[in-house]
Amino acid sequence: MEELSLKKFEEAAEKVKEVTLDTSLIHSEFFGTQYGNGNKVYLKPENMQYTGAYKLRGAYYKISTMSDEERQRGLITASAGNHAQGVAYAAKKYGVKATVVMPTTTPLIKVNRTKGYGAEVILHGDVYDEACDYAIQLANEQGLTFVHPFDDLDVATGQGSIAMEIIKELPTVDYILVPVGGGGLATGVSTLAKLLNPKIKVIAVEPAGANCLQASLEAGEVTTLPSVSTIADGTAVKTPGTKLFPYLQKNIDGIITVPDEDLVVAFLDMVENHKMIVENSGLLTVAALKQLDAKDKKVVCILSGGNMDVITMSSVVQQGLVARSRIFTVSVLLPDKPGQLVKVSSIIANANGNVIKLEHNQFVSINRNATVELRVTVEAFGEEHKNQIYEALEKEGLRPKFVRVNI
Repeated sequence: MEELSLKKFEEAAEKVKEVTLDTSLIHSEFFGTQYGNGNKVYLKPENMQYTGAYKLRGAYYKISTMSDEERQRGLITASAGNHAQGVAYAAKKYGVKATVVMPTTTPLIKVNRTKGYGAEVILHGDVYDEACDYAIQLANEQGLTFVHPFDDLDVATGQGSIAMEIIKELPTVDYILVPVGGGGLATGVSTLAKLLNPKIKVIAVEPAGANCLQASLEAGEVTTLPSVSTIADGTAVKTPGTKLFPYLQKNIDGIITVPDEDLVVAFLDMVENHKMIVENSGLLTVAALKQLDAKDKKVVCILSGGNMDVITMSSVVQQGLVARSRIFTVSVLLPDKPGQLVKVSSIIANANGNVIKLEHNQFVSINRNATVELRVTVEAFGEEHKNQIYEALEKEGLRPKFVRVNI
């Protein structure tokens, strides 16, 4: 196992300063209070980097270690989006050509920004792993220099500069939560954290639908998932890095998996309380807080990126409002006669609910004069207010039922 040395990490931390912005820790009273246990929660906002993600660190440091001949041949990489922008930006700084293979499912914002930095983009495959195989094929055919997005020790060293900054700013940090796709960030952060202070606990966080590291750690060897399914596209990886796995086995203190529905709620909480756009993969560490077995500790959550297209953002906000009971749909059965709609809307209005959608179904019963269905979608202040509106309808004998929201 090749050694990742403190000297190399220090070199990388200085080198990446040429292209990174200051992402000082943000103390989050909201998330600290939300998940209790007396923990002080801090956010490391890598979503605020030039390219919208931490990936620039590893890409730039890796390219800086190459010979002129390797760079001049042209660079090629595969990425779900954030590493693509890191390589494209770094290549532009060095004045060399970059080609990026991205899955066909990559959000448009990541594709366009990668092109905006001057890289050629090729869309191939449904997931990162398929894009990577094709990029390696092209590298061999065209003599290009391949820059792996995570399974590379230089790349991981560059990503580890995040841990250097965290520990310099907060020397007494107890826990660092790090999102995991292929494991480059987790390798860099956990290895350097242990070199600087072995007492720091580093917890890896994966999407429940793409838990390749968890499966590998349980098996004791690198394991490939048969498929992945998650809204956290930046961490939708089937196989962790083989070069990185020994470091992850040695330095990761635990692993938490997060279901997609928790990411939806975390997005809404981040927007409302910190006014920041953080992509789903970047929110893994925040969503993991409620599962963290720690009390009265200083916890840093790495927000790995913020590249999210507007359509996805809109969908996540809507689903988050539903999950927080800020939007709900209730069904009531009414006789089909004048005044019934006014009656229902008045009850909701008197309970301070806001009607945003109505669906009137006359065919729920054979005898529509006896019964029609009214589905009302309502804005509320939360779970308690939602229940108050329900009880107001029930009190008037309308026998309401909660049904699936269809916005």
